Amino acid sequence: MIRLRAVLAPVSSIFAADSASDGVSIRRATINDLGDIIALENAAFRGDRISARQWRHHLESLSAGVLLAIRERRVVGAALLLFNRRHRIARLYSIAIAAEQRGRRIGERLLLAAELAARRRECRALRLEVRTDNAAAQRLYERNGYQRHGERHAYYEDGADALRYQKLLG
Repeated sequence: MIRLRAVLAPVSSIFAADSASDGVSIRRATINDLGDIIALENAAFRGDRISARQWRHHLESLSAGVLLAIRERRVVGAALLLFNRRHRIARLYSIAIAAEQRGRRIGERLLLAAELAARRRECRALRLEVRTDNAAAQRLYERNGYQRHGERHAYYEDGADALRYQKLLG
């Protein structure tokens, strides 16, 4: 846990300057945030939800990082990153924003924090999948330099397809 803390702890300091203007800060999640993360997950997604058991595992794992967006002491966004020791490619497994907070660039800030965390782990790329019907997320990733690099058919629980994106982290 110490190595993970060292890698992700500085992430929130990047956003210190602009967090005062809108009251949002980005920080690493702890096991104490589990209930808030699950509530956000359940509100944000109808299917393909990460279970409480899986979230607990990710919060305790050295091969995962969970970042939170906080506004007025409330979790308004979360991002789950997965790391693999054998590869220098990180995966943004999930990003969720509270419905009433969408359109405020919280997703973009979590994405930038995820990139920083991946760079600090010496990853050379960040990859992700997004539903083909989620145009807002696709615009977010493309606006931030992500390139499509494939598609996965029937990837989601409901049979929806996914677009695969990647960004090289020079």
